[in-house]
Amino acid sequence: MTTRNDFIDKISNEQTALLPAIEFRGEIRVVEQERDIAAACKYLAAQPVLGFDTETRPSFRQGVTFRVSLLQLSSPEVCYLFRLNRIPFDRAILRLLESREVLKIGADVAGDLRSLRQIRHFRDGGFIDLQTIAPQWGIEEKSLRKLSAIVLGQRVSKAQRLSNWEAATLTDKQRLYAATDAWVCTRIYERLLRTPKKTIRK
Repeated sequence: MTTRNDFIDKISNEQTALLPAIEFRGEIRVVEQERDIAAACKYLAAQPVLGFDTETRPSFRQGVTFRVSLLQLSSPEVCYLFRLNRIPFDRAILRLLESREVLKIGADVAGDLRSLRQIRHFRDGGFIDLQTIAPQWGIEEKSLRKLSAIVLGQRVSKAQRLSNWEAATLTDKQRLYAATDAWVCTRIYERLLRTPKKTIRK
């Protein structure tokens, strides 16, 4: 149990770049066949807390946007990458996103959910947004990269962010990037819970 809150409120890009990288070390499973959805969702539904994120193919042309390509849901041991450009946005996945029993931790959750609803409407439940709760610990940064830097002392690489998430096959680097982005949210959340909140002086 951490008894002190030594978190800084802000961190520069230069300071962040000097920190060691953090990477997901668990198993990464790519779901790109409809037959694999049920088993993945059964495992995830049994977890109390999941990391959550999405990836979308970048558009380099003004006015051109793409739908969400990838949905990432991660336990501490296994991260599932649902290739939504290949598989249906299945009812089993929706039940997970609507469940209040399974906590789902992300950063800019509202933006991710808005993008997912462009594929199919659902009522989300059980989501916690790190951007929303971080100020309670005196942290003013919003990006996942900087939240990780402040809370964990490690940086999240963003090298693959603008890669093609609709490629025929995801590269090992893309898989690791996507898994890390989701999983690290749970690490940040757990560390916050073990740290006293900052008293806001009026």
